Amino acid sequence: MTQLPWSLPPALRASGARDQSEERAWLSYQFLTYAQILRDRLRDSIHDVLYVEPPFDESIADIGKDQWKALGKVKYANTYRMAPYRKFQAQTVQKKVQQILTDKLEKVKYDEETFSSLSLELADRILVAVKEFGFSRYKFIIKIILIQKTGQSINVSSRWIWDVAWDTWLEAKHEAESYIALALVYALYCE
Repeated sequence: MTQLPWSLPPALRASGARDQSEERAWLSYQFLTYAQILRDRLRDSIHDVLYVEPPFDESIADIGKDQWKALGKVKYANTYRMAPYRKFQAQTVQKKVQQILTDKLEKVKYDEETFSSLSLELADRILVAVKEFGFSRYKFIIKIILIQKTGQSINVSSRWIWDVAWDTWLEAKHEAESYIALALVYALYCE
């Protein structure tokens, strides 16, 4: 007789619960409990679950540090969706990015050492703000350019292969006496 991944607990086995209907009821209860745990964890997911492999250990209620090992492998169904639910709206996002640049760089003087960490902080803040808009299936690339004003000219160019219908970009600029800050946000739709 093969060992099932979900078997009767030792307490029920010891009490003489050898009846097939009792065992079937217990296994059904465990399966429903496992399914409910998965539903709770995937509630915020926008994907449809096609199939879930059962866990290989006997305990499904003991989900702690190794929660992903305790859960089975989740396979998502194909959605065959070629267009986003909501197209990226560059105008509304551009206002928020401009506000972040203005608020963060309002009283900052140019300094090479602080600007290296400041550019990372700005990129993180902008990424969080853009993700709050909730454009699903979009990947974002944030590029921050901080340039000291010394009378030079600069040309910034980017080259991409993308879908013209769904992919887009935006820019926000903040100019101070000693520097110019340029934030570029690329929104790429992933099918």
